[in-house]
Amino acid sequence: MKRIKNYTFLWLLCLWQAVTFAQSVPTPQSHFGFSIGDDYRLANYSQTEAYFKKLAESDRVKLVDIGKTEEGRTQYMLIITSPENIKKLDEYKSISTKLAYAEGLTDEDAKRLASTGKAVVWIDGGLHSTEMVGTHQLIEMAYQLTSKTDEETLRILDDVIVLLTHANPDGQELVSNWYMRNSDETKRAMNTPVLYHKYIGHDNNRDFYMVNMKESENMNRQLFLEWMPQVMYNHHQSAPAGAVVAGPPYTDPFNYNIDPLLMTGIDAVGASMINRLNVEDKPGFTRMKGSPFSTWYNGGLRTTTYFHNVIGLLTEIIGNPTPMEVPLVPERLVPNNNTPNPVTPQKWHFKQSIDYSISLNYAILDYAARHREQVLYNIYKMGKNSIAKGSKDYWQLTPRNIDQIQANYEADMASGKAAESAESLGGRMPSSRLPDSYYESVFANPEKRDARAYILSADQADFPTAVKFINTLVKNGIFIDKATADFTVNGKQYPKGSYIVKTDQAFRPHIIDMFEPQDYPNDFAYPGGPPTRPYDVAGWTLAYQMGIDFDRILDGIDGPFERLPHGVLEVPPAQSVSTSSKGFLISSNVNNAFIVVNDLLKANVEVHRVQQATDGLPAGSFYVPAKGLDLLKQAAAELGVQAILASRVPANMVKIAPARIALFDNYGGSMPSGWVRWMLEQYHFGFNLIFPQEIDGGNLKEKYDIILFIESGIPPFGRGGMAGRGGFGGRGPDPADLPEEYRHMVGSLTAEKSIPQLKAFLDAGGDILTTGSSTALAYHLGLPVKNALVETIDGVEQPIPGERFYIPGSVMRVKVNPAIDAAWGMSEDADVIFNSSPVFDLKPEASLQGIEALAWFATDKPLRSGWAWGQNYLEDGVAAFKAPVGKGNFYAYGPQITYRAQPHGTFKFLFNTLYQ
Repeated sequence: MKRIKNYTFLWLLCLWQAVTFAQSVPTPQSHFGFSIGDDYRLANYSQTEAYFKKLAESDRVKLVDIGKTEEGRTQYMLIITSPENIKKLDEYKSISTKLAYAEGLTDEDAKRLASTGKAVVWIDGGLHSTEMVGTHQLIEMAYQLTSKTDEETLRILDDVIVLLTHANPDGQELVSNWYMRNSDETKRAMNTPVLYHKYIGHDNNRDFYMVNMKESENMNRQLFLEWMPQVMYNHHQSAPAGAVVAGPPYTDPFNYNIDPLLMTGIDAVGASMINRLNVEDKPGFTRMKGSPFSTWYNGGLRTTTYFHNVIGLLTEIIGNPTPMEVPLVPERLVPNNNTPNPVTPQKWHFKQSIDYSISLNYAILDYAARHREQVLYNIYKMGKNSIAKGSKDYWQLTPRNIDQIQANYEADMASGKAAESAESLGGRMPSSRLPDSYYESVFANPEKRDARAYILSADQADFPTAVKFINTLVKNGIFIDKATADFTVNGKQYPKGSYIVKTDQAFRPHIIDMFEPQDYPNDFAYPGGPPTRPYDVAGWTLAYQMGIDFDRILDGIDGPFERLPHGVLEVPPAQSVSTSSKGFLISSNVNNAFIVVNDLLKANVEVHRVQQATDGLPAGSFYVPAKGLDLLKQAAAELGVQAILASRVPANMVKIAPARIALFDNYGGSMPSGWVRWMLEQYHFGFNLIFPQEIDGGNLKEKYDIILFIESGIPPFGRGGMAGRGGFGGRGPDPADLPEEYRHMVGSLTAEKSIPQLKAFLDAGGDILTTGSSTALAYHLGLPVKNALVETIDGVEQPIPGERFYIPGSVMRVKVNPAIDAAWGMSEDADVIFNSSPVFDLKPEASLQGIEALAWFATDKPLRSGWAWGQNYLEDGVAAFKAPVGKGNFYAYGPQITYRAQPHGTFKFLFNTLYQ
C-alpha cells in the first residue's frame, strides 16, 4: 500500500513539473507577435531560429546543428522526447541504427532491441519554401510537443523520439521577407525574384540520391547515418483541386526494388492519418488514384527513404497565408475509396491547414507510439530481407522479365512446342495459365540473376568521377569495400584501390537502384489511350548517368578487401608528378581536368588543347608547359588528376583562354540554369548571368564569348517546328513594384527583338549553346534541320502522338563523334537523359554548311533505363549537332546533358565549349 502511495506521489510530482514547465514555454504569439496560422502573417528563419533556441531550454528538447546551408545559415533539427529519453539519446540512436543495418543480428536479438528501443519519427517542413504550411506547422508542432501535458502527448514523448527538421532555412528567410515586405496585406505574394534555394529552387527535392547540395547532405546524414528513423513525414503543398490534402497510400507503380513490407507499412500509417482526420471532422483527404503521387521515383526527400526501408510519407495540402478558396470540382464530391470524405467548396484560411497538419503529425506519432516495437522490428526485418537477397541467387520480378515469359511462350506456340507441352500435362493450357517451365526459363536462368556485387575498377578512364559516384553511395549509408591489393574475379584482374559494392546489406534496394536499369511498366489511361505521366522521371540509373565503368558480379566474392569507415567520404588517389622539360599532358577523359585547367589559366599558365590523339591520350587532351608543375602537383594530390610527362611538345595544338560566359536566367529563377550555375562554380569556370533585357540591348559580343541557354529561354518556333518541353519564362511583375536590384531581371525573349540580337552575336563570332526546348533557336536561325519526331498527315507535318511515342525522362544510349571538339574526351557510346527531348533530322544541305552531328541514335532500341514507348522512332535521329553561324558556332543538345547536375558522363559536351 505504501509503495502504491509512493508511485502516486511521484506521478503527481512529474505531472506538476510538466504543467509548471508547460506554463513557462513561450507561445508563438509571445515570440512572433502573431499566432501560427494567422492570415497574412509569416515568420522568417531568423525569427524561427531564435524561437527554436528558446524551446531548447526545455528538458524535452535538444537542438542539433546539422550543418550549414548553401547560403551559410545553420540548419537545425529539434529532437523532442521525454526528459528521461533525452538523457539516453545515444543508447536509443544505437538501437535504431543497429536494427536498420540488421547486420549480425538474429530475430531474437532484434525483438529484444525493439522491446527496449524507442520509435524514431522524422517530421520536416519548409523544403519548398513557398509552401509555407510546411514551414509553419513545424513551428507549431515544436511548440505543442514542448508544452502540452495531455495524456496522448506524454505517451508519445515516452515512446517516440521526434526529429523535427527544418529542410530549407535560406528559402524561408527569402520567401517570408518577400511576402511580408508589402504593407498592404491584400497585395502580399510569394513571387520572389530568385529561386528559394540558392541554386535549384523546387529541385531541392530531387537531390537526395545525388546529394549535391549542402542541405541534402545534412539531412541524409541524419536519416541514413546518424538516426535511421523508422518513419519519416515530408510536408508539401498543394493538394489536387477540390481536395484539402493528398496523402498515403499512393498510386501505382511502386518501385520493384522496394520491400513489400514497406508498402504495407505505408498503407498502415496512411490509414491512421485519414482515420484521425475523419474522427476530427476534417474532410478532404484524397489518396491512391486521387492524386498523382507514386512510390516509383528515387531522389526525393521522401522517396529516397524507401530504398532504406523507411516508411516515407508525403502529404500535399492546400493553404496560404492569403486566404484562398476550395474550388468546386464536381467529380471530387462523389465519395469513393480514393476520397471517402469529400470537402465542399468554401473559403479556406491558413490556420485550417496548420490544424490539419498538426492532426496528421499526431496521427503518425500516435501510430509509432502504439506500434513502437513493431516499427522497430519491421525495419530490421526489411534489412534482413535485403541481406538475404544479396547473399544468394535472386531474380527480381519486373515487367521486362514477365514479358520475357510471355514472349517465350508465344514463340513456342508459333513453333508448336507450347502445344506439345500442354499435351504432356493432359491438354491445351488455358491462355491465363502457362506451364511452370516458362517461369523457370526466366527466373532460373543464371544470366538473369541480380548482381551480388559491383566492381568499379581503379584503372578506368575517369576514376575521379567514379570516386564521386562512390561518395553518393557513402552519403546514403551504403557500406563500401576497397581492394588493398590486386585481385582477380572471373578471369579479369583488377588493380589495388578498386571499389567493391556488395549487395548483401540492408540498403540493397538503393544499391540496385543506382546500378541497374529502371523497368517502368507501360502505363496508359486505357488500352490504346494516352500515356499516364510518371510522378517524376521513369529512369535515372546513376551509374549510367555518370558514365561509370563497372562489372556486375553474379556470385559471392571475397578477396583482399577492407570495409571503408562508414559514412566517410573518399578522395581520388593522389598521383605523383615528376619534373619535365617537355611539359605535361592531361587526359580529356577526366572531368576533373577542367578544374585543373581553369586554375592554371587563372594563374596565367599557358594551356593548349591537342587536336589529335597523342602519347596514348585521346584528342582534346590538355598540354601544359613545365611552368605549370606546382599547380599540377597540387591537382594530382587533391583531385587525382594525373599529369603525364610529354614525350615531346605536341604538334597540331591550339592555345586556349577562358571564355567570357553568359548563363541565361529569368525573373524568379530557372532551375536548369541554377544547376549549371552550381556546376560552373564546382569546376571553377567564371561566368555572368544574363537576362532578357541585356540580350535585347545588343552589342553582346563586346561582353561575352558564349551564351548558354539551358532547357529554356528561347521562344517556341511556329507550328510543329520543335517537339520538346519547357517554357521560356514569363515577363514577371511590373518593374515599378520591385526594388531596383531586381528590375533588370524582368522580361522574356521574343522572336521579333531578341532573336536578331542573338543572330548578330553569332555573326560577330560568339557561340551559343542550347539544350532541350531552347534548341528551338535552330529554327529561328533558319538552319537546315527539322524535327525528326513528326509524321505527315494530309501534307501537314504533325508531332507523333503520345499513344505511339512517349519517353518521359529516361536514360538512352547515343553514338558520339569524339573527333569533334565539342565531344573531346567522350567515348563513342554515351548515356543521356531524354525527357520528351527534341530530336533532329539534318537536311541534305546541312553538310554543305558545315553542320556536324555530335550524337545520334544508332539503333531502334536505345533505351537503357526507364520507359520508352515507340523508341524505334528515334533510330537515326540526331540528338546533338554543331553548326557554324557567321563567325561563331551554334550547339544544340536535345537531351538534358546537365540534368540536375547528375550526368557527369555528358558534362564534357558543355565544358568543351567554354574556352576561346
